[in-house]
Amino acid sequence: MNDQSVTVLAAAVGNPAANIAIFGAFVLITLFVVIRASRNNSTAADFFTGGRAFSGPQNGVAIAGDYLSAASFLGIAGAIAVYGYDGFLYSIGFLVAWLVALLLVAELLRNTGKFTMADVLSFRLKQRPVRMAAALSTLTVSFFYLLAQMAGAGGLVALLLNVESKLGQSLVIGVVGILMIVYVLVGGMKGTTWVQIIKAVLLIAGAAFMTVMVLSKFGFNFSEILGSAQTAIGGSTDEAVAARDVLAPGAQYGGSLESKINFISLGIALVLGTAGLPHVLMRFYTVPTAKEARRSVVWAIALIGAFYLFTLVLGYGAAAIVGPDRILDAAGGQNAAAPLLAFELGGVVLLGIISAVAFATILAVVAGLTITASASFAHDIYANVLKNNKVTESQQVRVSRITAVVLGIVAIAGGILANGQNVAFLVALAFAVAAAANLPTIVYSLYWKRFNTRGALWSIYGGLISTIVLIVFSPAVSGSKTSMIPDADFAWFPLANPGIVSIPLAFILGIVGTLTTKDASDPEKAAEMEVRSLTGVGAEKAVVH
Repeated sequence: MNDQSVTVLAAAVGNPAANIAIFGAFVLITLFVVIRASRNNSTAADFFTGGRAFSGPQNGVAIAGDYLSAASFLGIAGAIAVYGYDGFLYSIGFLVAWLVALLLVAELLRNTGKFTMADVLSFRLKQRPVRMAAALSTLTVSFFYLLAQMAGAGGLVALLLNVESKLGQSLVIGVVGILMIVYVLVGGMKGTTWVQIIKAVLLIAGAAFMTVMVLSKFGFNFSEILGSAQTAIGGSTDEAVAARDVLAPGAQYGGSLESKINFISLGIALVLGTAGLPHVLMRFYTVPTAKEARRSVVWAIALIGAFYLFTLVLGYGAAAIVGPDRILDAAGGQNAAAPLLAFELGGVVLLGIISAVAFATILAVVAGLTITASASFAHDIYANVLKNNKVTESQQVRVSRITAVVLGIVAIAGGILANGQNVAFLVALAFAVAAAANLPTIVYSLYWKRFNTRGALWSIYGGLISTIVLIVFSPAVSGSKTSMIPDADFAWFPLANPGIVSIPLAFILGIVGTLTTKDASDPEKAAEMEVRSLTGVGAEKAVVH
């Protein structure tokens, strides 16, 4: 396609006014819900954890809403449409990750913690250094995840609202950021949770509706969809695309040994990173009991699993119905697959609904990230490190709200600066940091009595620093056309994701740091933590000491 035909295509995929109207209706409804939910935000537990008043199924839906970002909907469907089998491997990695969360951390974290991940890590270790390290890790993961979502908002604008100018996209990033701040300031965790529940229902229902429509076009014969998708790929005007076998492995990660190792590294980060994502971990504290925490993860697995099965049909359906050339030539590239499919299936109305759901997805995710980061700063750094726990609950909530505003402003500025650039590495960095800096210390704290403060600090800082350094000097940042800085080349680390190196390194540093010091943890505290994590006895009491 030439530039003129791409412009015509962009103008033909929907009515921006309809998209904005539907999105506006969603914002008004959710703001009403947030305001109603905020009426009972009287304590720190209400603001940070929703008063632990959500049931397992409610929290499970909210977790699905928190976890299924715009990348899950647009990115995975697009990857399947263009790469087939290899695109679906992302879905497998994201879903299998929940088994790690369910089996290793969900119930034990709920029993042991209070508000944040640092509560668990500092339970039997030295409070101030461990809280500072855990809070810095939480803020780092949250910021990069937040930055990716905000920058993604700019790309969605070009894709769904036909706003081509950088100024227009920057304004929308600003609007998303302001709405995010309002949700957190007014609603706290209660309001944010209800936004995530509404968004999850809309997203999964929308994907299910489109899946049924795609299947009906092919007589509910999935094999027919696969065959049509391969035929469409084979008919592409791009020789590289036409040569792909989208029904077999290797279209994206085949070929060189380095490419295969890169995929393994990415898979390790995705599978292990989820159990260390702060905004996911914090959701376990919003339920009243460990049993409900376990139920919430089971519900989340069911909903997320169903959604990723829908993306399989949507991805191959987009390849078959829309065609790879039209997808790749549209604004947004492969991310255009799901919106273009919606337009083909249901015209302007369905595209408008999908557009609103995509924006709702970004709003819900960034609100969850913001409440997590602001709670970590207020509860861990301000209350426990700076003030030595000599603060009131109202002071913690006030500092958390101030932090949310500051973080929102920084995220808006960062999203505007990163708009139009490759932000995939930001998501990879968030997962890799979570897997390297957070998961080893969580697992050791819960399961290893000998684990001590030095081991925790070495593991957190070692995982954090090694991940960031390796990402900075990887092809994700420089050295290739798809890098964030394509004109520079300082990439000496060959893999785009450092998980295969930094995650084992963090586990090893935790062991070495622990065994090279005689600073054993308090055996009484270790015994208390074991009893509490397994039984839930005393879980409602404060964990600071």
